[in-house]
Amino acid sequence: MKKIIAFLALILSNTVWAEPQTVMLSVPSMYCAMCPITVRKALENVNGVNDVEVSYASKQAVIQYDDEKANIKALIEATTQAGYPSQLVER
Repeated sequence: MKKIIAFLALILSNTVWAEPQTVMLSVPSMYCAMCPITVRKALENVNGVNDVEVSYASKQAVIQYDDEKANIKALIEATTQAGYPSQLVER
């Protein structure tokens, strides 16, 4: 039993957990109150996205995602496919 516990401890100590990433996208083509809803839903459908905040006022989306499952290219593609081309906001 001690060997099993030691083995499991060794495996878990070597496991690398992905840090959630946060990115901001500019979505300048949002012109009505429904646009942010469409953008948010498109981003939420990307595998690995954990949280999405979309602002009509600033025309930006802040996305928290697991970088082992999603990437910036997939996020931009999701908004573009929904009719709202976006680009990365450099911080």
